[in-house]
Amino acid sequence: MTPSSPAPASLGQPFPFLLLPSYWAARNRAQRREKGDTARGLIFGSIGAGVTATIFAVVFWLTWNVLDYEELGEYLIRLGLSWLFLTFLSFLAFSALVTALSTFFLSEDLKLLMAAPIPQDRLFYSRFAKTAGLASWMVVIFLVPVLLAVGSARCAPWSYYLTIPLVLLPFVLIPVALGSVTTLALVNIFPARRARDILMLVGLLFGITIVLLLRFLRPERLLRIDSLPDVTAFFATLQSPVTPLLPSFWAGESLFAALHGGADWLHLSALWTSAIAFTVLARGAFGRFFFDGFSKAQEARKVRFTRLLLLDRVIRRLPFAAGTRALLLKDLKVFLRDTTQWSQLLLLLALVMVYLYNFSVLDIERIPYMSRFIKNAYAFVNLALAAFVLSSVAVRFVFPSVSAEGPGFWIVRTSPVSMRQFLWSKFWTGLLPILVMAEVLTVIANEFLAAETELKVVGAVAIFFMSFALVGLATGLGAMYPRFNAENLTQVAGSYGGVAFMVLAVLYILAMIALLAWPTSVYLWYQYRSQPVPGSAYGLMAACGAGAAALSAFTFWWSMRRGVQALERMG
Repeated sequence: MTPSSPAPASLGQPFPFLLLPSYWAARNRAQRREKGDTARGLIFGSIGAGVTATIFAVVFWLTWNVLDYEELGEYLIRLGLSWLFLTFLSFLAFSALVTALSTFFLSEDLKLLMAAPIPQDRLFYSRFAKTAGLASWMVVIFLVPVLLAVGSARCAPWSYYLTIPLVLLPFVLIPVALGSVTTLALVNIFPARRARDILMLVGLLFGITIVLLLRFLRPERLLRIDSLPDVTAFFATLQSPVTPLLPSFWAGESLFAALHGGADWLHLSALWTSAIAFTVLARGAFGRFFFDGFSKAQEARKVRFTRLLLLDRVIRRLPFAAGTRALLLKDLKVFLRDTTQWSQLLLLLALVMVYLYNFSVLDIERIPYMSRFIKNAYAFVNLALAAFVLSSVAVRFVFPSVSAEGPGFWIVRTSPVSMRQFLWSKFWTGLLPILVMAEVLTVIANEFLAAETELKVVGAVAIFFMSFALVGLATGLGAMYPRFNAENLTQVAGSYGGVAFMVLAVLYILAMIALLAWPTSVYLWYQYRSQPVPGSAYGLMAACGAGAAALSAFTFWWSMRRGVQALERMG
């Protein structure tokens, strides 16, 4: 382009012009409907509306009731707002770190944008706006119904509802700007992909720590009468993390003043001036260090676990065919290379610990006349919960296993490996860890409950059959509804096939609980009364047990058979 030639039209456009491709992609995706989009939209829309309504109703009820305590109620609302924003500030900070790494350094369209004649400030502000939107949309969705419920219960004036967006916008921009600058520093020190792994691990460890800390504090002790003298110390502990130097405190104070019809200009000004200052700081830092960081981000991914000889030796000793062993080894190495996959096992382990801890602290003996009945009822609740946990793990790790092949699936199709052998390798890879986890959850939780021996046996055997059925269902439906062009496996789990799997899994679990609960309850009823079980009852109990086994076998067989047929039709 010569100096006398006119500048391209894009150079005269403001930075939102660079956000149009994202808008066009979303619009085209909405217009080009795929199979199951309507059902998926209705299901997820209903779930979202239900969650939002529940949050609003619960917060409205709590706010309405605490107002009966006069000055204490006002103090609780004020403290609750500060804690609410403090909690979401921590989530926003970490979300901004991970999102900024993707939008500024690892996004696929950056190679085109960096080669285009686009001013650097417009590129920065477009990426910054995209980072703010992606990092904060979930936080805003949860915050808005909470704040609306507080205002409705408190009969707040119209100025309160106008203050909400004036508070949320700078509250979001401050952690996004700081997270972007921190990401820029990390990328210039570490390679971009290594920095992403570090951030993922730190974030998971942070989440695990929060989950374990909140559960081991045992807040249910405050409901006991003998714990009432400690309530004052409890509220003093809650007050300690609330500091006037954080944006969460400024946001809470601004909204609390608006709740009473006033305006806290000091804290509202602190929010906006800090947001503008940190945004300008981020712009200056990116102008100085962005190109160096982007150049370092173009390195190839370092391959790990390719020479893990111990894993090779273990796989060779398995009693499978050579093709199955090769596929199993490939799946394990691909899983270990992806930090976003195996690191989630740490969070899963923490949730399993909390799950078992909840059963260990149940004080059922305090109900003397019904403790035996409640223990047995909780044993079936434990079986249902373990099955639901199994389903959620299967939809996250097993269902996307076929889609995880991506564009390289043609290599499997042209290799001397049958589709039956390929799908069964996916099944066995997912079954073994899930079966162990499900048995541990069921057996140990029943031990903590001190359930009847018969219930322990029924639970252990039932979860064994349910593991085969649910893993087979996830593997088969994953082969029937693959998405080889998905950018990440989370999209696969939320696709039409993933929703269909969860619906079928819930129906299967409910049917299994119904088939097993009735005969077991009948047996325990006769045992409790020290009476022999009639022969007719034995026949019905055996029929229910056989029906549960047949349902599991059919679910497993039908799913795997249809999955193999779907893969074979692709050729």
